[in-house]
Amino acid sequence: MAMFQITTKTRKQVNGIRIEPGMSVQVVTQSMSNPVSTNGGTPVIDAFMRIYGIDIKKAGCLNNVDLNVERIG
Repeated sequence: MAMFQITTKTRKQVNGIRIEPGMSVQVVTQSMSNPVSTNGGTPVIDAFMRIYGIDIKKAGCLNNVDLNVERIG
């Protein structure tokens, strides 16, 4: 199992959702690959919804341009 920290890079306001730089979540996955691009980013979407109450996919930020992915464990 691998743990990743996903952090937003930029400020955006799209579809009524406001993203601020530095918003961060931690995701544990079975896979060693990038959780943003694996399984449709479901663990990342769920983590942002659980912690911040925002839909990162609806905001158009579920990509490696807007998110910094760092493996921490």
